[in-house]
Amino acid sequence: MDERNGTNSGPSEATAACAGDGPARKPQRFSARSKSQIVLRLLRGEDLELLSRECGTTAALISRWRDDFLSAGQAAMRRREDPETDEIKRLREKLGEAPMESELLREKIKRLEQNRPLSRRRLRK
Repeated sequence: MDERNGTNSGPSEATAACAGDGPARKPQRFSARSKSQIVLRLLRGEDLELLSRECGTTAALISRWRDDFLSAGQAAMRRREDPETDEIKRLREKLGEAPMESELLREKIKRLEQNRPLSRRRLRK
């Protein structure tokens, strides 16, 4: 454990504390990866009280991690694409339509020219 900030120097201590491999020093802080693994275990149906004892932390703290984890997931689902990406999509669609529109107009002109009257009539006086 890093004595300066109370964090784990690696995942082995947090893993040992939560794996039930015997007595291990209780970490003061958990890495984001360790928190995620603990929350996933909770979401998979493990008992909160047993998990908190096994990991050496409080059930309230694990519950808070779970709530934060789920809130971040909801925020990710709500996130829209940025307006610049929407504008690029719109312009690409418009660019794709231009050749097709041009081809249709050429075809229309060709058909109109084929159905032209034979000659222009003179006005009668």
